[in-house]
Amino acid sequence: MRRGTKFAAAGGALVAVVLLASNAPVPTPSERGSAGSSMVPVSLAYFDSCADALTELRAAATAAVGPYGFTDEDTLLGDRAALSADSSARTFADAQNKAGPAPGAHHSTTNNHETGVDEPDLVKTDGRRIVTATAGMLRVVDPVDRRLIGKLDLTGGREELRWAEHPLLLLGDRALVLAEDALGPADGFRSIRRVGATRLLLVDLTGAPRVLGTYRIQGSVVDARLTGGTARVVVRAGTRLDFPLDVEGSDRVRTERNRRVIARAGVEAWLPEYEWTAAGERHTGRVGCDRLSRPKRMTGSSTLTVLSFDLTADRLGDGDPVGVVADADTVYGTATSLYLAGQRPMPMTLASRGRPSPADQVTEIYQFDTGTPGPPRFLAAGSVPGWLINQYALSEWDGHLRVATTTGDLWGEGRTSESAVRVLRREGSALVPTGMVGGLGRGERIYSVRYLGPVAYVVTFRQTDPLYSLDLADPAAPRVTGELKITGYSAYLHPLPDARLLGVGQEANLDGRTEGVQVSLFDVRDPARPTRLDQWHLPRAWSRAEHDPHAFLYWPDTGLLAIPVNDGVRLLRVTGDTISEIGEVTHPAVRQDGGDQSTWSPPVRRSLMIGDVLWTVSEAGLRATDPTTARSLSWIANT
Repeated sequence: MRRGTKFAAAGGALVAVVLLASNAPVPTPSERGSAGSSMVPVSLAYFDSCADALTELRAAATAAVGPYGFTDEDTLLGDRAALSADSSARTFADAQNKAGPAPGAHHSTTNNHETGVDEPDLVKTDGRRIVTATAGMLRVVDPVDRRLIGKLDLTGGREELRWAEHPLLLLGDRALVLAEDALGPADGFRSIRRVGATRLLLVDLTGAPRVLGTYRIQGSVVDARLTGGTARVVVRAGTRLDFPLDVEGSDRVRTERNRRVIARAGVEAWLPEYEWTAAGERHTGRVGCDRLSRPKRMTGSSTLTVLSFDLTADRLGDGDPVGVVADADTVYGTATSLYLAGQRPMPMTLASRGRPSPADQVTEIYQFDTGTPGPPRFLAAGSVPGWLINQYALSEWDGHLRVATTTGDLWGEGRTSESAVRVLRREGSALVPTGMVGGLGRGERIYSVRYLGPVAYVVTFRQTDPLYSLDLADPAAPRVTGELKITGYSAYLHPLPDARLLGVGQEANLDGRTEGVQVSLFDVRDPARPTRLDQWHLPRAWSRAEHDPHAFLYWPDTGLLAIPVNDGVRLLRVTGDTISEIGEVTHPAVRQDGGDQSTWSPPVRRSLMIGDVLWTVSEAGLRATDPTTARSLSWIANT
């Protein structure tokens, strides 16, 4: 273990800092439970110098590399494509007011996980305007006059980015667009090959949309969060090592060849390059060794960089990067904390290329303080057995972090999997176990989780759908209070007033074969007896909301429920204990490029409410609809 006991602020002196001691408390027998192994300590420390960083990174990568590279093939083939408090809520609103005029009509917002923190999405509104980013174009629509008032090409003239995802964040008259890109020698970077990259655009919306500044960095966006006026973007970059792609020779020969590549690599292979522009200026840089920290156990196969941008400014700047030599695929944010979570990497050997053992299934979690503007400050790290389904498996409440995971073999005949909810608390720089309830859904896996203060609901599934209700009020003794077994499953859970819960997922027969989209209305007033009040089912159909909560809209003013089903949107109404159908909204087919005059029907991706009008968004355009009758009011085609 490295020497040192004090955490240095990002950008501080090059001092090795151990952030989690190896003598973390040992879990009690009840905490060990039956759902996987006990907690595994996680360390995070700065490097003493760039030379020290290179030595340790080479050693970690050499130990982890196999005949085919690292476990994550992104390093071999390029980065993966991108794309889960009262005072804090006031802070968020204050930043919005400082950034631009007051919002317009009463409107819905992005279906975010937590209050006081915004998540990027394909459409945003402040009630005065609708801002969309589809088909490579940012468009601004006036919802009163129902007309397009501005647009901006997001592709930089590169047609291959036309159909890439371009989620955005909106704050006053500023939009931050997250896009894919590529960097190479032509861009002035020292890379010897083009690699996946993230491109950010700061757009001014006061008149015709115009770009105030850009930012590009090696890697792909994991996710982003906006708290107050600060956007924090998490980027993952695979280590830039050019392993030979030929397949000649034995596994031992291949591995030795890859190790020689690592031995020749400089520290820059682990330090992402970036550039930013503003007002005709262009600046380049690289994440510094003093901004890079590492866990006690690492493979050196990837780097996470957290960037911070003030959206009230007229430029993005260098992003104040903070780097960790680790991997993560889940970002969870509250108004004051940012959590990065991901599976602990495993070496790429022939044995590990098969099914991982339960001992290999470890999720590492890093907590950062985002309660003030500027770069996040590392707080604590920890780990839990198993893997997360998405950010909804995490929840911070009353000084504790709750984590729901599944462990075991999901594919074998024995189906040894099961799930658990663990409660962690921060002690110094460690996330240590407080309590655990395990044994959920043996032979199944988690399909959805929802925490509501001191209670939680977990859905597991293989053939039937147990909806578990849990009491987490005592963090040292969480417990299951009730269970409801029904056919099918809910892949997304949404709270409704009067202790009701809405589930969106799939109906299934008794053998577990799915039979079409279903919406379930649950009564959870009695923790011991959750019941289903009503169900809406459409055979042979599916919903994008099953895996993308941003596609889900519930409007509490009227009980309206807008859910994408196949290529359209079904409008439902929840009244008391019943679900009723209003109708369907579809978008017109559009002509495809080419000379065959063929057309296609783009799926409706999002729904939002402004005043008493429902707006739906697709790559073809926007439709205004009367939500009480599903009657079309206006169509604005994308041009």
